[in-house]
Parts: sequence; C-alpha cells; structure tokens
Amino acid sequence: MLTHGTAAITGASSGIGAEFARQLAARGYDLLLIARRQPNLERLASDITASHASQVEILSADLADPQQVERVAARLAELREPTMLVNSAGFGTTGRFQRVDVRKHLDMIQVHLAASLRLTHAVLPAMVKRKRGAIICVASIGAFVALPGNVTYCATKAFLAAFSEGLEAEVRPAGVRVQVLCPGFTRTEFHDTPEYARFNRASLPSFLWQSSAQVVSASLRGLERGQRVVIPGAVYRLLVGLGDLPIVGRGLRANIVRRLMFSRKPEARGTR
Repeated sequence: MLTHGTAAITGASSGIGAEFARQLAARGYDLLLIARRQPNLERLASDITASHASQVEILSADLADPQQVERVAARLAELREPTMLVNSAGFGTTGRFQRVDVRKHLDMIQVHLAASLRLTHAVLPAMVKRKRGAIICVASIGAFVALPGNVTYCATKAFLAAFSEGLEAEVRPAGVRVQVLCPGFTRTEFHDTPEYARFNRASLPSFLWQSSAQVVSASLRGLERGQRVVIPGAVYRLLVGLGDLPIVGRGLRANIVRRLMFSRKPEARGTR
C-alpha cells in the first residue's frame, strides 16, 4: 500500500468519500477533503484529527461549477506530494430521461466526468514525475448495464470505467496506479435526497446491500494487488461476469439486473 504524502478525496462529506478519508487516515495519509458541505467536512476533519496524526485540510467546492473545479485543480497542482486522488463525488437522478430537468443531466456529466478528468489531470504530472501515486475513480455497478430511469447515470459511470482502464495502461509503466471502483447498493446518504423519497431500502434483499467500510476496504485491498477494476461483493461480480459469457451477453445481464435490483418503478431506482 502507498503510504505518506497526501490523499485528496472528492465527495468527502459523507458516504464512500468520508469512509475513504477515515481508512486512509488510519494508514498514515494526510488528507485534502473536498465537498460542497463545509460543516460536514469540518466535523469529519475534527473526528479524524482527534483519532489520528494526519494533517487534514478541507476545501469546500461544488464540482458542478467549472470555475470551482478549476479552483480545486489549482490547489491539487500545488500539493508537494500528491500520493492519491479519490474521485468519489457523485449523485443520481430518477425518472425517465425526458422528464428530468436537463440541467441535472448536464450537472451529472460535469461532476462525474469533467471534474474527475480535470482533477486527475491536475495531480498526474507530479505523480508521474515521482513515479509514485494512485488514482481511484468511484463508478458503479451501473457502468456495466444500461437501465431505463438511470440512463445518464449509467452512461457516465461507463465512461469513468473505460477512462480509468485506459489511463491505467498509460501510466502503470510510470509507477502510477489507476483503479475504477464499481460498488452496487451501498448504505450511504445517496438515497436520502428528495429524488429518492419513494425509494424503500427494505424493498431490496439484504444481500444486495454493503456498507461504505466494506466497499472502501475492497478498493484498498484491490489497490495493493494492482487491480484496475474492483467490484465489491460476490453477487455483483457474478452479475458482471455473466455479461462476459457469449451465451448470456450484456442484454440478458441487464435484464437480470432490472429484475433483481430494480423491481420498482424507474422513478425509484439508483445504485450507490
């Protein structure tokens, strides 16, 4: 495992991003925590510094705003030892494509794709120069399926997966690791927004749910092993693997996912 230096984490105010902060602090990283909600960042920073020797810097920014992304990128470029970047910021929408405000689709593309690419570009030169570093892009099991009611979400996560795998092939010879993390349903605040007011967690089998701690632990274990794609949970690895079989294919895999994971109306769907 990479140690020392600074780990920058977007979406760090809750859920998977906050769990990355806790687990990386326990491994000796200093932290740069990035998210919209400054009070949440302040509470997390206080909790971490009370338990660990890590230095913690917080940076409040809305990654749906390109100007604020540039401000974050400038700060990342200033880091003396950017050892890790975790692109964890993200959100979901629900409902048929044409019924969702187009601004939300565009914001999702900005947060999931443009911000992740821009911030990765900001830290990569220093990592390549030092021949040391790691980048983790948090995608979703949705990267492997195309689902009605989540078309933009799945498309952006598929892009993140392809981007991460291609970039990993480019920079591995320079000593930099890149991983795409693809969790399924995770117990976070993701489904606590008004968008998911009709979503009932209990409507899904318990074996489909994982904790943020399980997801992040799987990611960091995978990083140690040099895994470029990490899918936490055997059931999700099985679902993804089915689509790689010629007799099954992506279409049937998507149908299985719809029936197993998205039995409710499209307006109540969404992973992570």
